[in-house]
Amino acid sequence: MNLARFPRVRLTHAPTALEHLANLTRLLDGPDIFIKRDDNTGLATGGNKTRKLEFLIGEALAQKATRVLTQGATQSNHVRQTVAAARKFGLEATVLLEERIGDGSPDYYGSGNVFLDRLFGATIETRPGGLDMNAEIAAVGEGLREKGEVPYLIPGGGSNEVGALGYVVCAQELVAQANESALKIDCVVHATGSTGTQAGLLVGLEGQNAHIPVLGVSVRAPKEKQEENVAILARKTWEFLGCRGDFPRGTVVVNSDYVGEGYGRPTPAMVEAVTLLARHEGILLDPVYTGKGFAGLIDLIRKGFFRKGQNVVFIHTGGSAGLWGYRDAFGFADPLARSDRR
Repeated sequence: MNLARFPRVRLTHAPTALEHLANLTRLLDGPDIFIKRDDNTGLATGGNKTRKLEFLIGEALAQKATRVLTQGATQSNHVRQTVAAARKFGLEATVLLEERIGDGSPDYYGSGNVFLDRLFGATIETRPGGLDMNAEIAAVGEGLREKGEVPYLIPGGGSNEVGALGYVVCAQELVAQANESALKIDCVVHATGSTGTQAGLLVGLEGQNAHIPVLGVSVRAPKEKQEENVAILARKTWEFLGCRGDFPRGTVVVNSDYVGEGYGRPTPAMVEAVTLLARHEGILLDPVYTGKGFAGLIDLIRKGFFRKGQNVVFIHTGGSAGLWGYRDAFGFADPLARSDRR
């Protein structure tokens, strides 16, 4: 796959580390667990969108854009990284934040990613939950064009065939790391939402004949819907790259058992997963994506789906900035009592 023919900027501190979680492996008494540290990609506290933005911002600059326009949920990791990437390359940024959660805490609406969006200088608009948000940014984009701007529109999560190229690159990187360390990977697990990460990984692995299965743990949509969404984008990315034959639909596998009450809604399993990784490995997950994704991995290990002797790689897609919007879910919203102070 010749990725050099696509416009691209360099943002990612790559290759990101592939670490063995020795303490969690012992604690869960199952497969050997590895973690690919895409939380450490280097842009605005890191995360998986950084890889996608290399190609998206590259295309924006090639099209002589003056402003980047995107959308996401209130505590969107994608929005935070997009604004930072735009500013790095001299572009203005307008973002639409969808209020998918109407009863969040003050932290949720003002801290975490929202604070960083403001710090990076985004123009922020809000929308009520349930709208077609990509249609909303299209309407705003048209208004900007009428004012003489050249907006570049990025869909939620950066998840189109351009953004997915970032995870084709990640798949190539992961295979190279596995080959170098003689690591046989039995499965890759990650949180799947807007589909670009899973689609890119699948295309990248299939394009190398790597024969490594990928399991997406959904944070929003039901299994059938999420699998279809991933397959649609994977096919588009496959064709965009000019790969031969048809994309193998059967490689798309999603588990939607760990969504809980809905997108962005905390679950006890998420809180346990975030706490376990923090206290046993010193690694921060996030409450919306990786926390639920890792909760799924833990539960599947406990149920025997993954077994001793296997090697499982969890792709850490970042998002720890969102923890500050969810302090109450962990019982840490209250300040230290006076008696705790020295």
